[in-house]
Amino acid sequence: MAYADQEVSGNKIAAFVVVALLHLALGYALVTGLAYEGLKQVVKKVTTVDIKKDEPKKEPPPPPKKMAAAPPIVAPPPKINVSNVSPPVETVQTVTPQPPPPVYVAPPAPVAAPPPPPPKFTPKAASPKGASGNWVTTNDYPTRALREEREGVTGYRLSIGPDGRVTDCSITSSSGSPDLDEATCSNLRRRARFNPATDGEGNPTSGSFSARVRWVIPKE
Repeated sequence: MAYADQEVSGNKIAAFVVVALLHLALGYALVTGLAYEGLKQVVKKVTTVDIKKDEPKKEPPPPPKKMAAAPPIVAPPPKINVSNVSPPVETVQTVTPQPPPPVYVAPPAPVAAPPPPPPKFTPKAASPKGASGNWVTTNDYPTRALREEREGVTGYRLSIGPDGRVTDCSITSSSGSPDLDEATCSNLRRRARFNPATDGEGNPTSGSFSARVRWVIPKE
């Protein structure tokens, strides 16, 4: 019984060993086969050179030849009868010259009149004879103006003849009282005397004199 068991166990072990060896052989074959295929692909890539042939460039076709254009048909010029052709008429244009613009001539400046000769004598104005304050006094005060206590200043202008006498009296500024103004001129005509005015020849001539009279009521 023990011998049979040992035989059976030995067969099982041998079977296991055989199976293991088969598996190892199969694995080795697979591994070596795959490695061989991979090595073939690498060698193929390294040793294979892709050489492309250079294709010749195609030249463009030559341009079509232009046909030469036919020359234009030119009609012969007509014959001209020289004997019947009149000579050309020359046109002469007459240009009338424009007259020159008038020249403006300024009139000569007027000749200034010669200045008058200087006077032989210096002209003089009329001057009073004596004191002009005595020509009109308080004694000449009009009675009514004195009673009404009216005062004022009368301006006057006297015209004097060549004889030195008063020829006219005019009031240049009124005192405000007609009777005072009238008294002024009436007394001047009677009393005023002048040295007559003289011209450049030294001859007596008419003149004028202007002044004022102050009418003031005298204090007692």
